[in-house]
Amino acid sequence: MQDAFVQRRGLMLVLSSPSGAGKTTISRELLGRDGNLALSISATTRAPRPGEQDGVHYHFLDEGEFRHMVADGDFLEHAEVFGKFYGTPRRPVERTLEAGGDVLFDIDWQGTRQLRDTARADLVSVFVLPPSMDALAERLRQRGQDSEAVVQDRMAKATDEMSHWREYDYIVVNESIDESVRRVAAILQAERLRRERQTGLADFVGRLTRS
Repeated sequence: MQDAFVQRRGLMLVLSSPSGAGKTTISRELLGRDGNLALSISATTRAPRPGEQDGVHYHFLDEGEFRHMVADGDFLEHAEVFGKFYGTPRRPVERTLEAGGDVLFDIDWQGTRQLRDTARADLVSVFVLPPSMDALAERLRQRGQDSEAVVQDRMAKATDEMSHWREYDYIVVNESIDESVRRVAAILQAERLRRERQTGLADFVGRLTRS
């Protein structure tokens, strides 16, 4: 997980978007192409769904365990959604970053805001926008997962979510999945080369200049 020449600290790559704008597809493509990128596994108090495995899809906790972790500061971010709690455990992410690995987060603007407050130096945030509201509505309908009423609810929520675009480091308009994946991959590669993330750079330059 380390660079062949210079040791570095990993980063947290956040992708956010309105439902249907493409962040999940982009995330899946990035994870399939980049062996140094791992998906953050959230903790939740909701019950496992059929086929879900503890530690693979989520860390499933009871409410008492979750609240105890909140009190101990063991989450990088957490939230309550429809009466159930969700959060990002701090320790697995920290271990990955310290080993030079990068962690991908598929979270909303509220979770991103919390990460910015708790770990700004490690954070790289990308907001994915649709090319138009008509395109977003069409993508939601094409998924075939929701009724028209739910589609309209998601469209209304999308307006609020997109109002937070200024809080992100980068904006990608997802007209083409392939092009959007290339753009996010380019962001990731550039951020990996930031001087402050290359923690072994001073040692490496020292070895160069002594040789």
